[in-house]
Amino acid sequence: MSATVVHSLWTTAAEPIDKIPAPSVEYAQLAPALIVVGAAVVGVLVEAFVPRKARYYVQVFLTVVALAAAFAAVVGLAAGGYGTTKAHIAAMGAIAIDGPALFLQGTILLASLVAVFTFAERRLDPAAHGNRIDSFAAQAASVPGSDSEKAAVKAGFTTTEVFPLALFAITGMLVFPAANDLLTLFVALEVFSLPLYLLCAVARRKRLMSQEAAVKYFLLGAFSSAFLLFGIALMYGYAGSVSYAKIAGVVDGSVRSIDPALADTMGNDALLLIGGAMILTGLLFKVGAVPFHMWTPDVYQGAPTPVTGFMAAATKVAAFGALLRLLYVVLPGLSWDWRPVMWAIAIVTMLGGAIVAITQTDIKRLLAYSSIAHAGFILAGVIATTPEGVSSVLFYLGAYSFVTIGAFAVVTLVRDAGGEATHLSKWAGLGRRSPLVAAVFAVFLLAFAGIPLTSGFTGKFAVFKAAAEGGAGALVVVGVISSAIAAFFYIRVIVLMFFSEPKADGPTVAVPSPLTMTTIGVGVAVTLVLGVAPQYFLDLASQASVFVR
Repeated sequence: MSATVVHSLWTTAAEPIDKIPAPSVEYAQLAPALIVVGAAVVGVLVEAFVPRKARYYVQVFLTVVALAAAFAAVVGLAAGGYGTTKAHIAAMGAIAIDGPALFLQGTILLASLVAVFTFAERRLDPAAHGNRIDSFAAQAASVPGSDSEKAAVKAGFTTTEVFPLALFAITGMLVFPAANDLLTLFVALEVFSLPLYLLCAVARRKRLMSQEAAVKYFLLGAFSSAFLLFGIALMYGYAGSVSYAKIAGVVDGSVRSIDPALADTMGNDALLLIGGAMILTGLLFKVGAVPFHMWTPDVYQGAPTPVTGFMAAATKVAAFGALLRLLYVVLPGLSWDWRPVMWAIAIVTMLGGAIVAITQTDIKRLLAYSSIAHAGFILAGVIATTPEGVSSVLFYLGAYSFVTIGAFAVVTLVRDAGGEATHLSKWAGLGRRSPLVAAVFAVFLLAFAGIPLTSGFTGKFAVFKAAAEGGAGALVVVGVISSAIAAFFYIRVIVLMFFSEPKADGPTVAVPSPLTMTTIGVGVAVTLVLGVAPQYFLDLASQASVFVR
């Protein structure tokens, strides 16, 4: 009897079943992210197989080529019409290929390419034991001040792993603003956050402060990820799907079919409001908006300065891209609920960042609070809920990222015996000692302040104009007041540099290699071009301002 049972089992199993459909993935349209992640994987293999002496050169070459190739892929997609007429949802509904996604990916790749040059800088510190050294710990695994660390410095070790880590972070940032479902959004968030936590911890000087910054960033980042994930779970309970289009359809009532398994919860507004608020909390944390900004000053101050510049620029671009897509594609039917909350957050972010920055005595902390104020200005454009709002935010992000990377690149040049001299008192009289460096830094500070003929003025004007036309006139008034407060501390630094007597024991200005010079030169050029002749780029941003739904 048992033999016949077994036999019948075998025969049923052998009957042909329907083929499982293979997923269709448009690899050519996902090329920018695929090129960068491929290079990151190769970078990990380089660490394993290439001799230590050659790793630095191989990694720098690989990173620069990968970012340039990925940017070329973005330009190719945009030229092929994927930003406008051919915009669509790729990769089985996971990734949106449209104007905002391509514009933000291009911005992230260009900003990252410029930032990576500061990672590769090796001429600012005097050579140690006959070896050139960079901003990163000789051996990240060794305890600060231990014999193993001293031995690593003596042997001329360098942490070249920072390049593949940066590439992994950039991969996540490329996917983040293009994600078209909540799970892809979460995976992208983790892919770019985890490498950043590590990069913050590997400063060569002030190792303990760097590690403390990384731990703070990691703990608060874990909280924000948890908020986001909990919000995604509630949103799934509400809509029965994690896809942006389905959620938007349930919100505005166009999708009526109810999943029987979720019959009790689908369409429950409490889930929608709480879930939406939690997802927004996770994104506002990454943007650095008040009251989710507590990590920003400590992390900006403690992280290696090249990492700070990279993080301050690229993370903001990616996070604002994701925020725009969430509010404009998923929750436009809920704008009556989220706009008042975003109004309040924008106001406290602008005022909080500007007022607290006045009290700062460390240049990196001052730039951190300034970045918080800028997050508030950009939120004013987000609140506009018009195509002009989207295009103004895109332009502002592009302009802001180059100013930021340039400013932090200048910070790496001013040095004393302990490494970078970041205390403001050390910058007194810098304009007399090194007029060119002080003048360049002054250009960046004026752009941050939004003075005419700089990119900062054009960006602020575009954002405030969009906000005013979108019915947020009161917000513009607060924004102008915050800009005036912020201008005070930017101008104060300029006065300190040019109108104070230099101290005898003041810092020196290191002569950088062509790498950092390129970063600073590109920053100044972009700042002035976008200030003097911004029209082409404003048109580009307005063409790229339509989300695919």
